[in-house]
Amino acid sequence: MPPTPSVLAGDAAISLEFPFPELPAPATWTEVADGVRWVRMPLPFALDHINLWLLRGPNGWTLVDTGLGNAATRALWDTLLPHHTPLEQLVVTHYHPDHFGQAGWFVREFGLPLLMTEAEYLTAHAVYENTSGYSPSMLREVFGAHGLPEETLAALEARPSGYRNIVAEPPRQFRRMTHGDVIRLGDHEWRVIIGYGHAPEHASLYCEALRVVISGDMLLPKISTNVSVWSTEPEGDPVRQFLTSIRAYLDLPADTLVLPSHGLPFRGIAPRVAQLANHHEERLAELRAACAVPRTAAEIVPVLFRRQLDVHQMFFAVGEAIAHLNHLMHRGVLERTLGPDGVYRFADIQH
Repeated sequence: MPPTPSVLAGDAAISLEFPFPELPAPATWTEVADGVRWVRMPLPFALDHINLWLLRGPNGWTLVDTGLGNAATRALWDTLLPHHTPLEQLVVTHYHPDHFGQAGWFVREFGLPLLMTEAEYLTAHAVYENTSGYSPSMLREVFGAHGLPEETLAALEARPSGYRNIVAEPPRQFRRMTHGDVIRLGDHEWRVIIGYGHAPEHASLYCEALRVVISGDMLLPKISTNVSVWSTEPEGDPVRQFLTSIRAYLDLPADTLVLPSHGLPFRGIAPRVAQLANHHEERLAELRAACAVPRTAAEIVPVLFRRQLDVHQMFFAVGEAIAHLNHLMHRGVLERTLGPDGVYRFADIQH
């Protein structure tokens, strides 16, 4: 389940500073702070890359996120690793396959301790094993109840890029990170910042000595990360969780360098948080207007996504549409009803 960010955030780059505009070539790196190296791995999706981070320490290197669990990523690591030995530990920000995909291989091959939050670690296992509500049939049931037609449901269920295909077998042990923990990674101490909405218990890392935050998918420079409702929590409000979580970054110094998982490293936390908040409010207003007559989440997708979507993108688009409609429902401005066809529809309560 790659975290394809799916709602474009307008002119997000206008007030941001990008001190490293040149991308590291495959199997190379760029040093973005003292002992902090940026590498970039390809993804076979519309969002075609992920940024990964290597932290130098006196006893070896700490790796933050891993890339997909596929042969192309492994080949790039085979080239990079001779320059980053010994490896000391592995940190994974969240369970999505572009972050967690090679975690099992790194743990087994190098005997690394794996640092994750508990919810992300357990979710990785549940998705890998199709248990605890994480199954194609459960997702089909939820998406069907929100109006997705049968042919689209069948295409989603038949997608070849399931979690197991791009994630190595998950490790059976981990070291737990919790919000506010201060942990030694490389030469410096980093504070754990937990965020919600994009993933169950996403971990970002802030280093006060370097004025650097590894934001993962929580704070991206040009797009808003995917915020979706999934089969395990169909009544959830991840939009509220996400918008609440990103305000925590406002406590960091204004000149903090943000190292995102997608896009370029940047400075400008305050304007970026404001842009994201304003962007979501604008889209929510559009959705509310579209619900002047009762609408299903499937009917709302074209309001959020004004372009042709492939099957992979539709998977996230429907989850995001439900999330935004749920948010307006929880705010008390939309009413949800279940029709005789077994499909939910949302309508503005003022109409």
